[in-house]
Amino acid sequence: MTVGAYELIVVGASWGGLHAFSELLDQLPDDFGAPVALAQHRSIDARRGGLEDLLQLHTRWHVREAGDKMPIERRHVYVAPPDYHLLVERGSFALSVDERVQFARPSIDVLFESAADAYGSQLIGVVLTGANEDGAAGLARVKAAGGVAIVQDPHEAERATMPQAAIDATSADAILPLNEIGAFLYGLCCAAPAREVTT
Repeated sequence: MTVGAYELIVVGASWGGLHAFSELLDQLPDDFGAPVALAQHRSIDARRGGLEDLLQLHTRWHVREAGDKMPIERRHVYVAPPDYHLLVERGSFALSVDERVQFARPSIDVLFESAADAYGSQLIGVVLTGANEDGAAGLARVKAAGGVAIVQDPHEAERATMPQAAIDATSADAILPLNEIGAFLYGLCCAAPAREVTT
C-alpha cells in the first residue's frame, strides 16, 4: 500500500474557530486525503452535532464527532466533543474527562501532544485564531517530535493571542494567512514523496 508522508493533521482554534475551520476546509480539494482532527473550545452546553453539521457544508469529506476507540480514516474530519479531551493513539482516538487544561476541555494541547507522541514526523499541527495560549505547548511538542508546525498569521487572525503564543513557543515551519494554509497543506501532503508500506 502506498501512503503519504503525513498521516494526520491536527488543528486547534478557539475564538473565531468556526469561521477559520470552515475556510480551511473550503480550501482542501477532494483528492486531499489526510485525516483532520479539530479541537475548538466550546461550552459544556454546546449542542452535540452542531459544529459537525456546520462544517459538513464546507467539505465532501465525512465530518463526525470523534468517539472513544474510533478508528482514524482518511478523507474524514473528526471534531473533539464538548467537555471531553480528545487524545490520539496510533490509528484511533480516545476520550478523557481529565482536568481542564488552559481552562479548556477539549484542550488543544492535549490533542496535539498525544498526536505527536503517536505520529511523530508523520504529523502536521496547525494553530489558528484564539484568545488564550492553548495549543502553544502542543505545537512545540509536534515540532520536537519531528512534525510540521503551522500557525495562522496573528495579524489577520480574529484573535491573535493563540497564534502568537504558538509562534513564541516554537520555531514554526510556516506562518500564513488563513487563506493560504490549505494550499500549503496540500503541497505538503500531495507533493511529498509517497512511501511503500506492507500490510
